[in-house]
Amino acid sequence: MRGLLLALALTLWGGAASAADAASVERGRYLAAAGNCVSCHTRPGGEPFAGGLGLQTPLGLLHTTNITPDAETGIGLWSLEDFRRAMRQGIAADGSYLFPAFPYTAYTRMSDEDIADLFAWLQGLAPVRYTPPENGLVFSIRWPMMAWNALFLEEGPQSPDPAQSAEWNRGAYLVQGPGHCGACHTPRNVLLAEDPAHALQGGVMTGEVAPGLQRPWFAVNLRNVKHGLATWTPKDLTTYFSKGYSMRGASFGPMNEVITNSLSQLRTEDQKAIATYLKSLGGAEYAGPVVSAAEAEAGAGIYKKHCAECHQANGRGNFLKAPALAGNAVVQGESSASLINVILHSPALAQSLRYGAWEEMPAFGKKLSDDQAAALTNYLRGSWGNRAAPVRAEQVAAQR
Repeated sequence: MRGLLLALALTLWGGAASAADAASVERGRYLAAAGNCVSCHTRPGGEPFAGGLGLQTPLGLLHTTNITPDAETGIGLWSLEDFRRAMRQGIAADGSYLFPAFPYTAYTRMSDEDIADLFAWLQGLAPVRYTPPENGLVFSIRWPMMAWNALFLEEGPQSPDPAQSAEWNRGAYLVQGPGHCGACHTPRNVLLAEDPAHALQGGVMTGEVAPGLQRPWFAVNLRNVKHGLATWTPKDLTTYFSKGYSMRGASFGPMNEVITNSLSQLRTEDQKAIATYLKSLGGAEYAGPVVSAAEAEAGAGIYKKHCAECHQANGRGNFLKAPALAGNAVVQGESSASLINVILHSPALAQSLRYGAWEEMPAFGKKLSDDQAAALTNYLRGSWGNRAAPVRAEQVAAQR
């Protein structure tokens, strides 16, 4: 009888353990989506998570690693402690220092439980034997990262703010931790570290504007200021996260993969938490040079001819055709790079998230000269209460 009870207890314990393991793996899958791991660790035409994607950095092209559990080319022989050290300290299993193109400066904020769950899920992937291309010589010199980490890495899990709500804290955790939004939306200093004094105030990055054509983009200011998200309501933000568009803007360029592979995959409550956190962020209003009335007027006719039908003469957009340009964060960006890219090359909307009745905006690169495109850009940046620096024709030419 005692043996029968022991066998029953072991069976029940085993079933509970299996359920716990399954729950851990599922949480890990969700965290991988929150972190958009697949976008960076998958090369065009390659197996998911096998690496090989070339990332343009100021130091040259850096290829992402294979994070499938292949024993020879991936992380199949890594222990949980190896993985935790990579996420917290930016140090690989072999002791080599990683570069912050892998955003361990954000992942270090994740909880021990979340790191363990993510590792459990990764270890359950199908192993893929693939070695990414060799990186340039500069990336073979890794010891300076020890000094870089000492200067810029604040190691350790994020602690909740007791003065804030649970929803706010969840949003802060997702934005600052697994979502690593600051990797793109925060400017970097001369040593390529994120500038904490200007966190989430917008940053320049490199990405494709057309197949094989890399150009700078500006990841917009995410703070609740006039040239950031002030015109966005929490509902606008959650709609954008889930569908890739709202009346305040649409996803395009490098943001497409973030929407498709990450934000749209989050639970509604997490999308709301992120919106709550972002809308709580204050910041300095833009105080730099602005487009003059004369500079704006020079592009009025071009706007009327090519843009007003969809975006309306008052810049407020049309629910059935196009988003508002008045108060638009892209239009008023500290850098005009994204706005120029949209005008010249079209926004290239995410194919997996269609925009209902919205029309695909055409590229105007062949229709407008550099001077005309600059005049149109200045009209957008200086009309309907928008405030931003003027754009010159040479800036347009650099984005072609």
